[in-house]
Parts: sequence; structure tokens; C-alpha cells
Amino acid sequence: MAYATYSDVQARMSHTMSTSEQTICTNLLDDAAIMIDNYNKDADSNNKKVVSIRMVMRSMSSSSDGIPIGATQGSQAGLGYSESWTVGTGAVGELYLGKEDKKLLGVSNKIGASSPLEALTCKEVLI
Repeated sequence: MAYATYSDVQARMSHTMSTSEQTICTNLLDDAAIMIDNYNKDADSNNKKVVSIRMVMRSMSSSSDGIPIGATQGSQAGLGYSESWTVGTGAVGELYLGKEDKKLLGVSNKIGASSPLEALTCKEVLI
């Protein structure tokens, strides 16, 4: 069960989706819901909707100025034309949960985010 609709995603995008894009978006929203539920099925439903939309937007779109969503750095050249972008977490087109998404779902500090040594006091470490 998806937590958002293609209309929700389209409302945040800079263009109107074609029929085929609507179908792809709907399928991606279903996939996103499964991923979200695997992280925290009990998360707030409004947060699940926001995270679903963010995940699908990263997968489907790039910004109107030609910079891919998720790009952490880029470069352009001049007359010989060259362009390169470094994309952060996840491959372009892949659904993934970003750091802020995990915070919205309430799992940011629960999955591999701390070391067991952090619970020890200085005295215990010295012994």
C-alpha cells in the first residue's frame, strides 16, 4: 500500500507527468512503501508520505536547471563543453532512504549509527 499518489509527487515537480510517468511513479511509490515499512512500520503516516515523495522524486527527476537531484558536486566547462556530476548516496534512478528520511521515520540512531564502545565510561575503557 503506497503512502502517496503520483499527484502528490507531481505537485512537487516542475512538470506534468505523462501517462507512462504516472504509471512508473505509482509503481515506485508501492516499492517505496515496502522499503519504508521495513525500516519502521509504526512511523507517523504523514512522515511516511513525505519520505515516499522524496524517494520517488530522487528516482524520477532532475531539477529544472539540469542539476541531477542528489548531486553533491558538479563542474562545467566552456567552448569544448564538458559536464560532470558526483551523485551522493544511491545511484541515479534508485530508491533509497536518505539521512533526513531516516530521521523522519524515527530510525536514524537505531541502525548501525553507534558503536558499543560509546556506552563505556572512560574508567571502563582504561581497565
